[in-house]
Amino acid sequence: MIVGIGVDVVEVSRFRKQLERTPGLVDRLFTPAERVLNTRSLAARFAAKEAIAKALGAPAGMNWQDCTICIDDGGDPYPEFTGTVAAASEAKGVKFWHLSMSHDGDLATAMVVAER
Repeated sequence: MIVGIGVDVVEVSRFRKQLERTPGLVDRLFTPAERVLNTRSLAARFAAKEAIAKALGAPAGMNWQDCTICIDDGGDPYPEFTGTVAAASEAKGVKFWHLSMSHDGDLATAMVVAER
């Protein structure tokens, strides 16, 4: 049973400018494992985190540090949760997450399906 669906699109050049204007933003939005990635990859991960929040109904108090977007050995993305995001996922009864990320030109997109 599908619990939620989320989609987000990020304009990479605009995201890059936001990161340049607000140096602490990278530390607030991304885990240490993610911070080493290029801006294009960070934009896709931000889109994924936003899509996850939407699939969960955007509960208040979610901390982006509690969500890491990983890549498995086959190159497929998957989310790992701790703390606030894990609690929100558990509260909704989510057992499986399906995540897709893509880039095209200056856009990064992500789509998630949360499944019980």
